[in-house]
Amino acid sequence: MAPDALSRRRTALAIFARTPGLSPAKTRLAAGIGAEAAAEFGRLALDAVEAVVRAACMELPGLVPVWAVTEREGLGHPRWRGFPALWQGDGGLGTRMATTYEALRAEHGAAILVGSDLPLLAPAHLALAVRHLAEPATPYVLGPALDGGFYLFGGRAALPREAWEGVPYGTEGTVAAFRAAVGEHGPLAELEALPDVDVAEDLPRLLAAAAGRPGLLPAQAALLAWAGRVFG
Repeated sequence: MAPDALSRRRTALAIFARTPGLSPAKTRLAAGIGAEAAAEFGRLALDAVEAVVRAACMELPGLVPVWAVTEREGLGHPRWRGFPALWQGDGGLGTRMATTYEALRAEHGAAILVGSDLPLLAPAHLALAVRHLAEPATPYVLGPALDGGFYLFGGRAALPREAWEGVPYGTEGTVAAFRAAVGEHGPLAELEALPDVDVAEDLPRLLAAAAGRPGLLPAQAALLAWAGRVFG
């Protein structure tokens, strides 16, 4: 697909997030660094992912960002003013991702889901995901996380609900199980593996992975500076 056509291709981008103050955020991280520090990480991580998405939208006008919010009562929260907000729906994580993916895919033709704790996500990762979905041979794209989960999934084809709901989330085998489930329905392109942050031990690993990494946005640099102070 030509670059101009690619930039105009409509693709929804849902950022999965919890509303500050309404749900316990990063509980496993809080167990290691305290609730106040974990909440600050969550705030900085939201700022960082929003900055990355905004930068990607400058290059890809067809990208349609939305906040996918865990709590129905959080939809009107001031934190979500930057993009439209939608409720993920009821159920476990797999069910909520299935609901969000299918609703956005049906409306826009393609949909990408990302998490909100991805300090090293870059606009280039999102652009590459869109590029993969523009290729006839790859109806799905996956971004694996270094801890065995995944930070991004996108597609332009339907994916049965059982493919989402049969995965053991929050384990080292999550991405392998999800990859296998998706692979039963079509080819899957993959992006670079990235670190996310779930527990305190992930922060020094994040700092090591970020060392010398070019092109970080100011909001990402602010998050990494905070992490450096926590573990400095």
